[in-house]
Amino acid sequence: MGLRTIYFDEAVERSSREIPQVVLLGAGLDTRAARLATRGRRFFEVDTPASQALKLERLRRLEGYPVEAARYASCDFESEDFVSAMVATGFDPSVPALVVWEGVSYYLREAAVRATLERAATSLHPASRILFDFVGQKLIRGRASTSDQDTLELVRALGEPMLWGTNDVLPLLYATGFRRVRVDSFDELALRYTGSYDRARRFRFQHVAKASVLA
Repeated sequence: MGLRTIYFDEAVERSSREIPQVVLLGAGLDTRAARLATRGRRFFEVDTPASQALKLERLRRLEGYPVEAARYASCDFESEDFVSAMVATGFDPSVPALVVWEGVSYYLREAAVRATLERAATSLHPASRILFDFVGQKLIRGRASTSDQDTLELVRALGEPMLWGTNDVLPLLYATGFRRVRVDSFDELALRYTGSYDRARRFRFQHVAKASVLA
């Protein structure tokens, strides 16, 4: 999770001069709006009503925390339109946005993943980018290592079973409208940020993708 967070943080920081809007899709307890704020840039957090209410309740107890660093839109990805929810809070779909979709896709059904990607491709400015992580089918089908299988059982017990995974995300991204795609594996992130490559590392089933409509 640390490597994944560094990857997304760097992407947010690198794009600060050219992309004025950042969308944290399925934000959870994300603190990027507070940590990575820059002048003239707006952050939008999208999450389910219950999760967002819990987060805001906790943040408001923290003295000095800049709750106003983000604008908040509640949305159920399985049944509601996240773009419309953001527009209601001041999001401008005619201006490029960086969409960070971290730790969410594998908890959704494939139809919801497809609908979210398609909505991002067709409703946001074409210079927008989406970054997200996903897992391979080996994990979803219960064929991963014992340690990874333990993780799968843990999240299921917590009421958030992993539902979707893919061994090749490119066909889905192409079908939903994206034309420029880069995919990095967990191993590549480990090598990039730690300088090491250890075959014994866990979570080898995870990947990160960056996609945009403009090639």
